[in-house]
Amino acid sequence: LEVTLRTEAGLDAIAEIANADLDCVIGAGTILSASDVDAAAKAGAQFLVMPGTPAALVPSLQAFGGIVIPGISTVGEAMGLAAAGFDVLKFFPAEPAGGASFLKGLGGPLPDLTFMPTGGIRQDTMDAYLRLPNVVAVGGSWIASSGDIAAGAWDAITEKASSANQAAKAIV
Repeated sequence: LEVTLRTEAGLDAIAEIANADLDCVIGAGTILSASDVDAAAKAGAQFLVMPGTPAALVPSLQAFGGIVIPGISTVGEAMGLAAAGFDVLKFFPAEPAGGASFLKGLGGPLPDLTFMPTGGIRQDTMDAYLRLPNVVAVGGSWIASSGDIAAGAWDAITEKASSANQAAKAIV
């Protein structure tokens, strides 16, 4: 479960989930600074995800004790993070930055990298990503739209998550 740090409730939610007896791995998304890395670690995050990865953030990410998925949107960024020791990268914003065809193109020159694309992906486009050998997962806000959350439509969110999970399992 990725909880983003886009609201003041993010760190508290991570801590609550980390301290609950749940069968899940909890992480922090939208990591933007070294202080976010520290705060997420203290809250109990087991993984970190960021939308982009400035060079100044790399040492903090390398020191984090869990999984780190740094964000990229260009080939140069991917190559720089690979040189820094990261082999799983977030591709964001996926659809505006070139989509599945961009990641397919990276497979040849960067065969040791895998990607988790997010940003603009919809349920009807996730298949194109998941069929790529260099894609390990996709993320999409269609599962828990702001409208569904505001309406408390938890059953609809659960159904969308289950449907996406089944569709992904059918591909991989």
